[in-house]
Amino acid sequence: MNFEGLDPSLAEYAPPLHPALDPVLDPHLNPSLLQNVELDPEGVPLEGIAVPESVHLMEGMYSELHTAVSEVGVPVSVSHFDLHEEMLWVGNHGGHATSFFGPTLERYSSFQVNSSDDIRQIQSLENGVLFLTKTNLKYMSRGGLIIFDYLMDESEDMHSLLLTDSSTLLVGGLQNHVIEIDLNTVQETQKYTVEVPGITIMRQSNRFFFCGHTSGKVSLRDLRTFVVEHEFDAYSGSLSDFDVHGNLLVTCGFSSRMNGLACDRFLKVYDLRMMRATTPLQVHIDPFFLRFIPTYTSRLAIISQTGQCQFCEPTGLANPADIFHVNTVGPLIMTFDVSASKQALAFGDSEGCVHLWADSPEVTFNAYSRETDFALPCMVDTLPHLDWNQDLVPLSLIPVPLTSDTLLSDWPAANSAPAPRRAPPVDPEILRTMKKVGFIGYAPNPRTKLRNQIPYRLKETDNEFDSFSQVPESPIGREEEPHLYMVAKKYRKVTIKYSKLGLEDFDFKHYNKTLFAGLEPHIPNAYCNCMIQVLYFLEPVRCLVQNHLCQKEFCLGCELGLLFHMLDLSRGDPCQGSNFLRAFRTIPEASALGLILADSDEATGKVNLGRLIQSWNRFILTQLHQETQEQEGPQAYRGAGSSSFGSSGDSVIGQLFSCEMENCSMCRCGKETVRVSSTLLFTLSYPESTEKPVKDYEFAQILKRSICLEQNTQAWCENCEKYQPTVQTRNIRCLPDVLVINCEVNSSKEADFWKTQAEYAFQRAMMKRGGFEITKGKEISLGEWKELGNPDTGHSYPSVEELKNIWIPHAIKMRLTKSKELDVCNWSESNELSPTDDPESVYVYDLMATVVHILDSRTGGSLVGHIKVGETYHQRKEGVTHQQWYLFNDFLIEPVDKCEAVQFDMSWKVPAILYYARRNLNAKYNLVIKNPIEASVLLAEASLARKQRKCHATFIPLMLSEMPQAGDLVGLDAEFVTLNEEEAELRSDGTKSTIKPSQMSVARITCVRGQGPNEGVPFIDDYISTQEQVVDYLTQYSGIKPGDLDAKISSKHLTTLKSTYLKLRFLIDVGVKFVGHGLQKDFRVINLMVPKDQVIDTVYLFHIPRKRMISLRFLAWYFLDLKIQGETHDSIEDARTALQLYRKYLELSPQGAEPEDFRKVLKGLYEKGRKLDWKMGPCSPPCWPCDRAPRPPARSSPGTPRGRRTHVELEPAAGTGLSPPLPDPPGPGAPGLPLAAPSPRPPARAPS
Repeated sequence: MNFEGLDPSLAEYAPPLHPALDPVLDPHLNPSLLQNVELDPEGVPLEGIAVPESVHLMEGMYSELHTAVSEVGVPVSVSHFDLHEEMLWVGNHGGHATSFFGPTLERYSSFQVNSSDDIRQIQSLENGVLFLTKTNLKYMSRGGLIIFDYLMDESEDMHSLLLTDSSTLLVGGLQNHVIEIDLNTVQETQKYTVEVPGITIMRQSNRFFFCGHTSGKVSLRDLRTFVVEHEFDAYSGSLSDFDVHGNLLVTCGFSSRMNGLACDRFLKVYDLRMMRATTPLQVHIDPFFLRFIPTYTSRLAIISQTGQCQFCEPTGLANPADIFHVNTVGPLIMTFDVSASKQALAFGDSEGCVHLWADSPEVTFNAYSRETDFALPCMVDTLPHLDWNQDLVPLSLIPVPLTSDTLLSDWPAANSAPAPRRAPPVDPEILRTMKKVGFIGYAPNPRTKLRNQIPYRLKETDNEFDSFSQVPESPIGREEEPHLYMVAKKYRKVTIKYSKLGLEDFDFKHYNKTLFAGLEPHIPNAYCNCMIQVLYFLEPVRCLVQNHLCQKEFCLGCELGLLFHMLDLSRGDPCQGSNFLRAFRTIPEASALGLILADSDEATGKVNLGRLIQSWNRFILTQLHQETQEQEGPQAYRGAGSSSFGSSGDSVIGQLFSCEMENCSMCRCGKETVRVSSTLLFTLSYPESTEKPVKDYEFAQILKRSICLEQNTQAWCENCEKYQPTVQTRNIRCLPDVLVINCEVNSSKEADFWKTQAEYAFQRAMMKRGGFEITKGKEISLGEWKELGNPDTGHSYPSVEELKNIWIPHAIKMRLTKSKELDVCNWSESNELSPTDDPESVYVYDLMATVVHILDSRTGGSLVGHIKVGETYHQRKEGVTHQQWYLFNDFLIEPVDKCEAVQFDMSWKVPAILYYARRNLNAKYNLVIKNPIEASVLLAEASLARKQRKCHATFIPLMLSEMPQAGDLVGLDAEFVTLNEEEAELRSDGTKSTIKPSQMSVARITCVRGQGPNEGVPFIDDYISTQEQVVDYLTQYSGIKPGDLDAKISSKHLTTLKSTYLKLRFLIDVGVKFVGHGLQKDFRVINLMVPKDQVIDTVYLFHIPRKRMISLRFLAWYFLDLKIQGETHDSIEDARTALQLYRKYLELSPQGAEPEDFRKVLKGLYEKGRKLDWKMGPCSPPCWPCDRAPRPPARSSPGTPRGRRTHVELEPAAGTGLSPPLPDPPGPGAPGLPLAAPSPRPPARAPS
């Protein structure tokens, strides 16, 4: 900021303004503001100054919220809102910095930055704050510790700094150069010479650096070279302030008048598009500061030194009515700043006060601020309580007075004997996680003890020796030690261990011996896997989403239906929800609700997964309800028949989960307001009782209380025309078919409530079994426990362990009376309704699923589900008819007892979601799945790319007469790009361990005809558009170049992933056989489940067990005499080559031929490969004894289909997939489109 226009008396303020650190106040200071302010001996106020009267803040208007004192009588020189935390920084002319926390301006820290010079600019960074003085740049922590102190030449006079990126800083001042400083090395990296000295203000946009000079000019400089691009001569005197927003630059300053400087009331406005001045803006105050405050419009805030503030548009007229006044303590405003959220303004005055103005009482300085660390409270006057039972409490906590006398504990040597201290046992966690390399063991530090700290006790108790002897000394079998780990093994977070072969040698069958499919957890946001399984095992939901298909690119209903189809096809192999989660990440509502996690959040375990999955549960039901309800016109995708579910007015989700609620609000004036709404789930509401002990409740009572909720709250009453205490009650009008309950156990208070109620329920169950009451203090002998659990005593009850930690029932009976009152009671699975009960008003719900949050500090916790799998699922998978509870922990699936599904040990297993389904639910709904994908998906479609031309077409779509039939061959190849790099760690023994594989996304899919006159001609060659950031295009292996997937500049046939996915799904459903090389990886990344009998993979056709896989390139050279994949890969080339290799395979091993002949061919292939180190030799490959017939042509040339006028331009360029016709070799062939040679694949996909 330029101080030339200030009152000269302020520039050199006199010491008598604050004499000798005397707390006597300056006579100019308003004494009424400091009535409640206590000053310490140094004259620094200890608390902020509250606004004298309560100020009502009007939305959208700025009003004074709070005032605080930085340092009495010392003018404020700069103010700055912290960009990372809810803090306001203030620097003054005495070199002192003070920070205030939050809208109440509580003093956070205060420290001296410079002993003599004023602070001229403040810039907050992630780990600290930069302070600029005349010849010094100091980087300090927010608590006042110095991180670095950079001294400049004494001749420098610095005024401004600009942070160009996270580690580079520009510093300018009255000299004729600007210094660039690297904050990592704290070194000057460059010095830029400026033609006009005196840079006091610097700003930055995405096009220029803007430098404001003391001469009144504003220069626009290049972002890389700092060379002047443009210059505006704004004022004849001096520049006071300027700001940039969008294409506008606005300045204020001083003009030379009558041998002096006068404040110019015209703001100069410049259009950066045309680089010229527009109409100046006349204001009604003397402008000294200005800032853009872009909210709904590009507002300007103009501040005068006397405290007047005016808002106006830079291209409009200033209105005198928009002026307000800042009630300053001192006569002049010295500094002004605007928060990043544009909700708060800060003014600093010449008497050391800072004033906060805001547009709402709950103001935040940043959109997303991190949590501020506060200093620990002072404990000088209170001594900590010492627990003598704790071994590791340091005795140094006991204060001992200084004395020269001998202490009582200092025994003479004659009365004491030295005893060696026994080495403490090694932490069991260290032994459990230790990996041995030779005779040396390596283990991570569990950090359970401080360094060099051991217990004071010398003798160990017998119990400790027993526990020490149980620690396994060998790494073998550590996972099986239950006493080392509270969480049962099957509930722990499962992870996939990756090897050189990726997932091929990982034994998923070890974790899942059923025929149901698990879900893989390594994909971002896969925390919802358990809820996907819950929805899948609801038969009406499974059928609904598989019948649903719409035109939206990212529809969760469509993606869920495609994922459920994969779960149907799987025979125990895990699936992954990558396409569903890809669509989920694009939903703006999911992002707004905080449901999309960063990888770091999932890895560190900072997220409350229980609360998160309950929000996800509410979101997915609402989203599916909306998506399946949007049926304006046919629901089909490109002409398929409409769904058999529901009408256009309601969705099956609404029929299943929704129930109407009547909300009644009663004001104390007697006015009653009733409105009707619907809800898809209920949240448990617990009684707020402070009584000890807690009252005994049945689960049905709490459920009824949560559904028919009654609460007192403040609400607007139209009769009273003000907010009044209101009693709000909620009543249910109809019962849902599926009752969804969010447990809302988010704190220890709710957890204790569940634990207490489970204890009450346990006591009731034991009384029912044994006929006596178990009081809290009563001890029961082991024999009595055994007798209670013994079936020979005549009672067929569960064991005692099966009754512990259970509160919720397996069934609930709900009845809606004629007066619409709700009755809820716990019910038994074996009980049926009495003949007097009306089935229309009395519902029996059976527990169908529970989702629980596993608390595990070692892994950050996880989510698992207990699901009661119905008869229809067992019938489809196993051919048997029964029901069974299963535990679903990602890809771990295990049958469990029904008691385990409702047992919640609150120390590690916390309930999150309950699903109760109405008995005989499936009989009410049509459960027929009609495949909505029709043949029309294979017909021609428009490309998303704007520049794609038909003459560059690389494929000919199928005609109706060419539609594939079951058993037809289709050559397939896909290319991929990388979205996230692989995460790996290097072990202590030098081996590499993959923590997380690279995340791939399909970029190109090609299908070629496998038979007929057009054999080898592509009918699908789709480039897949992606909205996610691509880390690596893998051009060498994929042939994909930057820009190929961008609809604005791509010349390829660009489609959505969903469109191409449906084409492949149709081909799978028809029953075609896919021929390709390394198809397992292709289908995995595309997220397709293909039956094994429909896959012909050439990588396995030409493979000897327990030997290396052979690349397509080498096979093509050896068997077909083709050189493919020269510079880059091309999927058309690869798909054609795979088809030709399959033909060669059929030729070499015809049906009925001796397998020994083909085995000889394979042995010759491997011998040749080893000799050439699997690189293609310069000479032609050999001929084999079995290959007597002439070699089929390397390039067959089928003709163009009749009746279709498609012009195909054949270009030799790589990536088009078609090359110019070459002379046919001897052998059969017809003129037409040639078969091009096939493209290195990513090393992870197939060996090269």
